[in-house]
Amino acid sequence: MFEHKPRPEWIAAEEFLSTTVVHPDPALQRAVASAAEAGMPAIEVAPNAGKLLKLLVQLSGARRILEIGTLAGYSTIWMGRGLPADGTIVTCEYLPQHAEVAWANIDAAGLGQKVEIRLGPALDTLAALAEEERKPFDFIFIDADKQSDSRYLEWAVRLGRPGAAVVLDNAVWEGAVLDPGMDPVNAPGIIEALKLLGEHPRLDATVIQTVGSKGWDGFALARIT
Repeated sequence: MFEHKPRPEWIAAEEFLSTTVVHPDPALQRAVASAAEAGMPAIEVAPNAGKLLKLLVQLSGARRILEIGTLAGYSTIWMGRGLPADGTIVTCEYLPQHAEVAWANIDAAGLGQKVEIRLGPALDTLAALAEEERKPFDFIFIDADKQSDSRYLEWAVRLGRPGAAVVLDNAVWEGAVLDPGMDPVNAPGIIEALKLLGEHPRLDATVIQTVGSKGWDGFALARIT
């Protein structure tokens, strides 16, 4: 796995901000702990990023969320807490063992009635969702295999409504977007997705750099037009 290199001062500042402003509760803390106990990689979003997702859901007035990449359900819980009472999330997870851990965390957080975990390759799940002809999504969060980022964006446009928000995580990747040789597995897919964000006729986007416990990275935020 590609190594991210957080600096001690970035981690300390993130911990201060999380404690002072973000306030992740025991259900969220348990989701992180359960992932570690299950041997999952520590690649969930940072607490301040999770809170941002929640606020974006609320600010956009989203009622139907599509998440690509569940892991242990940490970001799912954050977004679910931003939904109204009748809001729903469809989240895509490839590995059954991850889905099992995620469901326990989501249910313990009181969101079991809002969340549907779809098992299998995300691209297959997205094609199936299109066949089901369900209502378009209002908010799409992409945080899965980077090789497929551009295809996930294309599906986001297809499955999202005009005006929907799209968040693509890991958009800087320790600067590998400037030097793909740093990570020839993931960087080319990220770069392709960034180019698509800048060129797609139905996506209006920006990218924000971040530093913290996950290293030097960033996220893209786009609106479907």
